[in-house]
Amino acid sequence: MNTEKILLDHGSGGKISHALFADLILPLFDNPELSCQDDGAILDFEPGRLAFSTDSYVVDPIFFPGGNIGDLAVNGTINDIAMCGAVPKVISAGLILEEGFLLKDLKIILESMASGAKKAGVKIVTGDTKVVPKGKADKIFINTSGIGILPSGIHVSGNNAKPGDQIILSGTLADHGIAVLTAREGLSFESDIQTDSAALNTMTRQIIESGCDVHVFRDPTRGGLGTTLNEIAVQSKVGIKIYEPSLPIKGSVQGVCELLGFDPLYIANEGKLICFTSKQDAQKTLEIIQKNEFGKDAAIIGEVTHTDPGVVLLQTAIGGVRLVDMLTGEQLPRIC
Repeated sequence: MNTEKILLDHGSGGKISHALFADLILPLFDNPELSCQDDGAILDFEPGRLAFSTDSYVVDPIFFPGGNIGDLAVNGTINDIAMCGAVPKVISAGLILEEGFLLKDLKIILESMASGAKKAGVKIVTGDTKVVPKGKADKIFINTSGIGILPSGIHVSGNNAKPGDQIILSGTLADHGIAVLTAREGLSFESDIQTDSAALNTMTRQIIESGCDVHVFRDPTRGGLGTTLNEIAVQSKVGIKIYEPSLPIKGSVQGVCELLGFDPLYIANEGKLICFTSKQDAQKTLEIIQKNEFGKDAAIIGEVTHTDPGVVLLQTAIGGVRLVDMLTGEQLPRIC
């Protein structure tokens, strides 16, 4: 390719779009399934249950501290499969590109997708590229789908929370949302706030293989921890109580939230998980998470209760109790 920008011809299905695939995309994601260049990938999996998920990424800006839309899309899709208790295996990637988008930026994004998939042990095996006229999109949107294999006997779901369960959060709150916000608004602070975007499939596999009695995995992305806990409380028809002093939040992130009037409970995370486990296995599960590279700041933050089904309560640092409702509206649009 001798062009420096995306042209409408790149989405035509003709020579220039084939060149985009052959010269840029295929070398980065090369594997036997993708190299066949069929309309779909033929996958040979052992018999059993599969987990399947799809998502779209429209984050603004597309580059932010610690990551970009590419690794965010790969990590987010891997995590959706991992939160089902499954082992992610393959991903599809659909690109919607705006005419005039710089090829050098596309290459950086694709390289980060390839690197993220390789690190997580997942292959990108099929995909699609479309180009729309300038002004009809915002640089690049990415749609992904993922498939994983669910081990026998594993049943984790948002409707499996049980009274007495301990709730573990794998790390600090709101890092991703605040990193994207500061990049979007051009804000600069003395501290280096970065996205927490990461693939958590190794962490979930370690927990499952330990034999710990896990009932729920969930990654608190859009809507943050507060909204995610409300979803689980409603699904499982249980009450949830969390403890403010136990919530891990970086001082720099807390400071930005206070300055701008945001509640970190409702800010998106892209490399954290919530784990509901039986009380007898809570400490063991916590130790497993803390040994993982992405779980060093993990903490037990609350428990499931018999009372107030469908309600999430926060016990404050000063001993009061307040309702944690589901997020209304959009604090930070286009965060993932």
